[in-house]
Amino acid sequence: MKKSLITILVIVGLVLLLVMMLSGRYNRLVTLEEGVTASWAQVENVYQRRADLIPNLVNTVKGYADFEQSTLTQVIEARAKATSVTIDPTNLNEASLQQFQQAQEGLGSALSRLMVVVERYPDLKANQNFMDLQAQLEGTENRITVERRTFNETAQAYNTEIRRFPNNMLAGMFGFEKKAYFQAESGAEKAPEVQF
Repeated sequence: MKKSLITILVIVGLVLLLVMMLSGRYNRLVTLEEGVTASWAQVENVYQRRADLIPNLVNTVKGYADFEQSTLTQVIEARAKATSVTIDPTNLNEASLQQFQQAQEGLGSALSRLMVVVERYPDLKANQNFMDLQAQLEGTENRITVERRTFNETAQAYNTEIRRFPNNMLAGMFGFEKKAYFQAESGAEKAPEVQF
C-alpha cells in the first residue's frame, strides 16, 4: 500500500512539474507575441502621425495659388491608400506586411515629389508654418525608422523563441506562428547615383 501511494505521489509530482514547465514556456511565448503586437501598434502609431501631418502640409501648400494641383492630388490619394491598408497584428505575415509597406512607400514617394516641387517656390519654403510642418514630418520619418527597427527586433526575439526546442512543439500545438519582418524598400540595395 505504501509503495503504490509513493508511486502515485511521484507520478503526480512529475506531472505537476511538467505542467509547470510547459505553462512557463507557454506564458513566455504569449508574452513575446504580445510584445510583437505592441511593437506593431507603435509602428502604426507613427505612420498615423505622418498621415495626420499631411493634410496640414497640403493646406499650407494650397495657399500658393500657382502650385501644381496634380502633385497635391497625388499626395492626397497616396495618403488615402496608405491609411486604408490595415493589418491584424495576429496575422503579420509576409504578404500582409508587404501590402502595408507598398502603400506606405507610395505615400513616401508622393511626399518626396511634393518636396521637390516645393523647391521652386521660395516664398513657400520661407513660410514658418510650412517649415514647422516639414520639420515635424522629418522627425516622424525618423520615428518610423526607429519603430520599424524595434518591431523587427521584437519579431526576431519571438520568432527565435518559437523555433527553439521544445518551444517549437508547444508553438505548433497552440498555433504560435512566425511573424514577418519589415524589409528594405525596393531599390534600396543600389547606391544613389550622384552627378555634379
